[in-house]
Amino acid sequence: MADSAPTTEFDVLILGGGSAGYAAALRSAKLGFSVGLIEGGKLGGTCLHTGCIPTKAYLHAAELAENAREGAHYGVNTTLEGVDMAKVRSYKDGIVAGKFKGLSGLLKMRKIDIIEGYGKLVGQDSIEVDGTVYKGKNIVLATGSTSKTFGLEIGGRILTSTEALQLDYTPKSAIILGGGVIGSEFASAWNSFGVDVQIIEGLPSLVPNEDPAVIKVVERTFKKRGIKFATGNFFKTVEQNDKGVVVTMDNGTTYEAEICLVAVGRGPVTEGLGYEDAGITMDRGFVITNERLHTGVGNIYAIGDIVPGLQLAHRGYQQGIFVAEEIAGLKPVVVEDVNIPKVTFCEPEIASVGYTQPKAEEKFGKENIEVSEYNLAGNGKSSILGTGGLVKLVRQKDGPIVGVHMVGGRMSEQIGEAQLIVNWEAYPEDVATLIHAHPTQNESIGEAAMALAGKPLHG
Repeated sequence: MADSAPTTEFDVLILGGGSAGYAAALRSAKLGFSVGLIEGGKLGGTCLHTGCIPTKAYLHAAELAENAREGAHYGVNTTLEGVDMAKVRSYKDGIVAGKFKGLSGLLKMRKIDIIEGYGKLVGQDSIEVDGTVYKGKNIVLATGSTSKTFGLEIGGRILTSTEALQLDYTPKSAIILGGGVIGSEFASAWNSFGVDVQIIEGLPSLVPNEDPAVIKVVERTFKKRGIKFATGNFFKTVEQNDKGVVVTMDNGTTYEAEICLVAVGRGPVTEGLGYEDAGITMDRGFVITNERLHTGVGNIYAIGDIVPGLQLAHRGYQQGIFVAEEIAGLKPVVVEDVNIPKVTFCEPEIASVGYTQPKAEEKFGKENIEVSEYNLAGNGKSSILGTGGLVKLVRQKDGPIVGVHMVGGRMSEQIGEAQLIVNWEAYPEDVATLIHAHPTQNESIGEAAMALAGKPLHG
């Protein structure tokens, strides 16, 4: 008996199998739709293979290296004999492989058709993959992002995060172009591995999108750790030779190191994919949608990093679920970018959601904003862990909390309550009455809320 012809028509046809695309596929299948998922690389996309998961595996290894160095401070006489980057890489690869196997199995279990190959939009309901045209009653574009290079040629000693994750040796020194999320995370990890790190950031501060109070703690801690950084000046050229790299700044200053990591952000992957030919509005490579992620063309939606806004895996994941439910007529609630939680896993960790104090003052008026800061020096668990930092709450005067900003070792784990506070528009008085278990770092949120409610327990 001959094999049946492959399915080429679907209720939902998705181009891109990263966090946004596979989330849309899983939710669509659960809602009873037939689903085709097109992916030219590996399912899971950047996040699973060259982004979130592998970098956090490296950062965990870096944390262990720091713990070994600092053991004697806690009465545990450990020493760090060295870092075997080949083994760190192998450990990272094992984590990624396990998650990839789990994702592939889940998609198969949900009976989602995986179409291997690079697709191109060829009509309002059609995507071509290697000569075969697949049709979808609804099309979801989720082609993700790639590292920006600012025109630099990647290769040799000049790397993006993708190449940096494949290093099987520990460089003696590194220059990092960009002091945002990616740059700060690599700087933190490499510093723990014993690398001499120099960050170059063109904007006035590291992690410039965070609240000023958080930035101050991060910069102070990086200086204490020996991570060097220069801000407020852009690089002009990057040259490499047999010995290393030389970065020349606009002001003539030069920096030298063994390697250079280009961490200046990520750009959308949309070029040559037929989006503009289909009548979709584009802006600097990004797909423009309405607030419900519809492109304005046919039944075509766009999600994830190709849509202007925060380029975060969990934003793409949420948008994938949103679009599946939108197609099903469930009228899901729109989540604004400002209310999406953000975490930077450097040391100290940064976790934030909602408006920073300057942004809140700009939106609501300076006179209509109140803030409180709780220093982690007063938190028992943070003292045990040996970390400093703070929790800062921003509220509308006599109104809800509109921003939560935290910095300190392991504080990423507190982002769950923080995003609930902001998204459910909780008042400080509401949070202050909740019981936060002792001794935990979670207490710091409760303490900050009590202070903002006018009844601080400490201080």
